[in-house]
Amino acid sequence: MATTRIMPLHAGKGRTVGRAISDIIDYVKNPEKTDHGRLITNYQCDSRVADAQFLLDKQTYAARTGRVRGADDVIAYHLRQSFVPGEITPEEANRLGVELARRFTKGRHAFIVCTHIDKAHVHNHIIWNSTALECDRKFRNFWGSTRAVHRLSDTICVENSYSIVEAPKRCGQSYNKWLGDAAKPSHKEQLRQAIDRALEQKPASLEELLCLLEQDGFTVHQRGKTISIGVEGWGNNVRFERLGDGYTLDDLLAVLSGQKEHTPRKHPAPQAVPPKVNLLVDIQAKLQAGKGAGYARWAKVFNLNQIEQSLIYLSDN
Repeated sequence: MATTRIMPLHAGKGRTVGRAISDIIDYVKNPEKTDHGRLITNYQCDSRVADAQFLLDKQTYAARTGRVRGADDVIAYHLRQSFVPGEITPEEANRLGVELARRFTKGRHAFIVCTHIDKAHVHNHIIWNSTALECDRKFRNFWGSTRAVHRLSDTICVENSYSIVEAPKRCGQSYNKWLGDAAKPSHKEQLRQAIDRALEQKPASLEELLCLLEQDGFTVHQRGKTISIGVEGWGNNVRFERLGDGYTLDDLLAVLSGQKEHTPRKHPAPQAVPPKVNLLVDIQAKLQAGKGAGYARWAKVFNLNQIEQSLIYLSDN
């Protein structure tokens, strides 16, 4: 599943066109975010000198057409495409980003696709030159472009067996807020991370370790030799034995006594459960849930429109 957003780029106050292009390209190419540049793909340009190429194309366009725009001119477009954590690899996300950029611009504009992996969710930054490759026209943002690119992104996701947002809201939450609790680590994972933090402080005994966990906001429950940890709102407490290798009570006692070293577990990216891939309304299910005949008629029209729009996008792109 992917969410998308288009942002026109202007020179802005105090910046030349060349500086503005250079700034955004330098940001999306950041080697720390793109696995040292491995997750960068170019089309009809070289990412190392793309700012100079984009600027030259604009100068050529002005010379050929005689059209010169002011400070409000769009110098490039920035498209962001974000995926649910754990659903797609960075390499596959980059491939889908290239496909989205190529089909949306119809291959008429140079572009760069940079896949960032510095967040919990893999996301693409796509920069395409507003000036066409032939330097005879420019890409003009059109009414409904946001919806068009979102539908195209959905189509590409469906074609590649990835999920989509079934009912996106026009004005909703940010991507991270939209993920909600699905983006948060499990209770066990939160407790493992808290234990890792506590052991970094070199406690000398189990009592000191438990004290550090309490200072971190956890509640310790002891019944005989059984120790469980909880937090208000969790419902059930978690026993050390249920945390896996390296975090059982025996493992922790061995670490505290100096018999073994603790190796923190590599914490995985949060796994959100992807929504079901479904572009149509399940009319029978809705009727069984209590919807009336009027809703069924509307749903039939909605489904026909969805099928028609999907066919149009598939044929055009």
